[in-house]
Amino acid sequence: MITYNNEQVIQAFKLYSILAMNTYGDKESLRLYMADDQIRGLVDQFAREVDCTIFTSGDCIYMIPISKNSIFHVSNEYLKNTYLPAKAVNLDLYLMYVSVIVLFGEFYDSYQTTEPTRDFLAVGDWLDSLNQRILSLKEHGDEKLKEMDKTLDYNWSAIVEKWEDMDDIKEKVKAQDARTNSRKSFLNTVKQFLIAQELTVDIGNEELELTEKAKTIVQRYYMEYDYNRGILDFIYELDQKKGES
Repeated sequence: MITYNNEQVIQAFKLYSILAMNTYGDKESLRLYMADDQIRGLVDQFAREVDCTIFTSGDCIYMIPISKNSIFHVSNEYLKNTYLPAKAVNLDLYLMYVSVIVLFGEFYDSYQTTEPTRDFLAVGDWLDSLNQRILSLKEHGDEKLKEMDKTLDYNWSAIVEKWEDMDDIKEKVKAQDARTNSRKSFLNTVKQFLIAQELTVDIGNEELELTEKAKTIVQRYYMEYDYNRGILDFIYELDQKKGES
């Protein structure tokens, strides 16, 4: 049985408190986490108790929820009120999530690789790829989409309809904000969310770069069947079939 002295318990709890408050810790937090196996074990145990996991990336340490039951799981209401325009509904969140999946898929060659295959992504290329993904979803037909609605707990037909209803006439205009009902303005909203969560960096010229935090999350969780693999397979299913043929 592992025993801990009082100082180790206090240090572990302090580190856990930092992660619980900020979701990440700086170099000093990382040093403490890596320097003592017992402190690290306690922090990992604290995180598991709230359905979270700890990982290090670069000079930082992060704690993220791995279950919707976690008290640290970001609620739909928080996302809508913080990042999306007024009167946003859950459907906007689903479309936001699909947009993020497609963005990551562009960096990871449709999730066929475990390492990024590109250094940056232009917002215009992200838009073109999402247009293609939505078109591919539409090719499944209404019956298949409704079937997958139940299987994956996603309203795919409504997502397709919402995306197609967005104004695509002025997509080439750069200056678009959340008040503009266009596909590009929606992606700009998603971009701000990704930047705020330290998942992407705007490197200028409407180009985005993945952070080390994002790369770690994609490699460890996005490609796991327990989390997203069924959704990933469905989104890219037609492409895979076309490639095989």
